[in-house]
Amino acid sequence: MIPEAPLEQTDSGLKPNGEGWFVLNAREAAWQVSAGRGAYCKFEGDPAFSQLGIQLRALGPGEPMSMYHWEADQEDFLVLSGEALLLIEGGERRLRQWDFVHCPPGTKHIILGAGDGPCAVLALGAREHQDTGEWGGYTVDEAALRHGAGVDRETTEAEEAYAKVPNREPTRYREGWLPGSG
Repeated sequence: MIPEAPLEQTDSGLKPNGEGWFVLNAREAAWQVSAGRGAYCKFEGDPAFSQLGIQLRALGPGEPMSMYHWEADQEDFLVLSGEALLLIEGGERRLRQWDFVHCPPGTKHIILGAGDGPCAVLALGAREHQDTGEWGGYTVDEAALRHGAGVDRETTEAEEAYAKVPNREPTRYREGWLPGSG
């Protein structure tokens, strides 16, 4: 029988603490935020999920989810509310609620908030190569640079790609990040 993982209260919200199944409401979970970069909830604690990364992203208009990149593992995204802009393989595509984006391994991409209000995106990614030197990389893209989500030179190092970006800080959920009330 698989045990229930305990939820630990932190200054930024609840996090699972240990192995096992759990139920965690996104509004009660721990979040991280960075000026101009949106907020996110990872749903995982210690240990991190070994097979699948899952994050809930709350983006304001123009806020990028991350830097333009590709990964050696599959990534998928579902727009839960609001509007977004997808930069993918040198092109741009407007996204709206319930649009699903599938990125096979190697697909260069980034999602930014768009429209007049907040955007919520569910992000999922396989983790087979995540902790290896072959995880993926950040590539130069003119559209990504125009939107503040690009790198000046290609790198595989996150520290280099995010050197000009404010660090994410732990925080509690803030009303308005997700659609609906309560």
